[in-house]
Amino acid sequence: MAQFGVKRSVLRSILLNFLNFALAFLLVSAERSLKHGNFAEESEPNNSNYFLKAINFLWQSDESGYHHVWPKMEFNWQIVVGSIIGFFGAAFGSVGGVGGGGIFVPMLSLVIGFDAKSATAISKCMIMGAAASTVYYNLKLRHPTLDMPIIDYDLALLIQPMLMLGISIGVAFNVIFADWMVTVLLIILFVGTSTKAFFKGVDTWKKETVLKKEAARHLASDGTDNADVEYKPLPSGPISEPPKDNTDKEVTVLENVCWKELGLLCFVWVAFLILQIAKNHTTTCSALYWVVNLLQIPVSLAVSLYEAVSLYKGRRVIASKGEEGTNWRVLQLVTYCFFGVLAGIVGGLLGLGGGFIMGPLFLELGVPPQVSSATATFAMTFSSSMSVVEYYLLKRFPVPYALYFTAVATVAALIGQHIVRRLIIVFGRASLIIFILAFTIFVSAVSLGGVGISNMIGKIERNEYMGFENLCKYDG
Repeated sequence: MAQFGVKRSVLRSILLNFLNFALAFLLVSAERSLKHGNFAEESEPNNSNYFLKAINFLWQSDESGYHHVWPKMEFNWQIVVGSIIGFFGAAFGSVGGVGGGGIFVPMLSLVIGFDAKSATAISKCMIMGAAASTVYYNLKLRHPTLDMPIIDYDLALLIQPMLMLGISIGVAFNVIFADWMVTVLLIILFVGTSTKAFFKGVDTWKKETVLKKEAARHLASDGTDNADVEYKPLPSGPISEPPKDNTDKEVTVLENVCWKELGLLCFVWVAFLILQIAKNHTTTCSALYWVVNLLQIPVSLAVSLYEAVSLYKGRRVIASKGEEGTNWRVLQLVTYCFFGVLAGIVGGLLGLGGGFIMGPLFLELGVPPQVSSATATFAMTFSSSMSVVEYYLLKRFPVPYALYFTAVATVAALIGQHIVRRLIIVFGRASLIIFILAFTIFVSAVSLGGVGISNMIGKIERNEYMGFENLCKYDG
């Protein structure tokens, strides 16, 4: 039943996307006709003429609505306010496993003064810094209830190659798509995922409350009067085994890393890096350019297929799910790989961490919040760093600004991880991570959606070109 629910949800989201794109197009097209005073003429029943005007609105090979805006880097109030917002965005985003891009992009656009697409590129740099520092923090930590690392390397190996492939597609879409198209997609996606994460947090909170009451009752029956019940994580392993409490346990990095899986993940990253550098030395849209681009597909498919077949045949397991991670169906594996590609496309297109999709997805899989956050961030480290390489080759951001805000995000992520880890132990509620995830996604939907709608209205009033960009004529 859960699988049918997932499929219905996906189909509903796709249909809503198409409907909203159509409505937005009709509104904008009508507005442009009014601006030119041609509405009366166009009211004549001429379907073919209207179709041609629609195509002309969406695609003019010699037109471009993009011109980058890079403010001069100097110490002023914008830098101070932007640093504060970026700090809290990175702290919350790293804890929730979503990166914080939904807060970074509006800050860089509204406060610092970058254009939307340059803000997207710098946001990816900040996500990379935050993700790298969070992974460094998590490398020594163990799973809260099972004897394994807090990062689920098999889950990352299934999703990350597809995420990398999606990132490359998303970066290309970032060049091609008009801002209003991105805004419509963003609002639908973020409102849905934040709502789903919030209800998951409420459900986890209720389960934790039951466990705390049972623990308090047990202490009372033993004659111990202790108002502060010790934190015990929710069981997530085999039912026959009592859950261990590894919440505050640390081991050395060498014994906590699954080196084979990490090696495969690094292989995918290096292969994509080589292909991106090779693509940069070809003529855009030439035959060789497309051949190099298409070579990314077999690289990512080979590694994900290897992991998927191993999971299906039982040679490997998603250990963080306990016994539930040993039984996989083909449709499940295909669905999760699809969501990996979708997360990458959204990340590359909007300048966000793929955790906006991976975080809620991992929680639905039954992965504990701490493991969900750590694994999503681990996968994002590879994908965001590849995005930074691609945006750099496209000359999408000024390096000094990128270096500064990356440093801010790196420090903030470390501090955020440490504080929230302490809070989980003090309050005994890992659901704090889920609520932070839902809050970050919702704030991102409001801020990015508001900025996008404002920019769209401004372009309509100025009668600017609002169709697709020509990838083959993009010069950075």
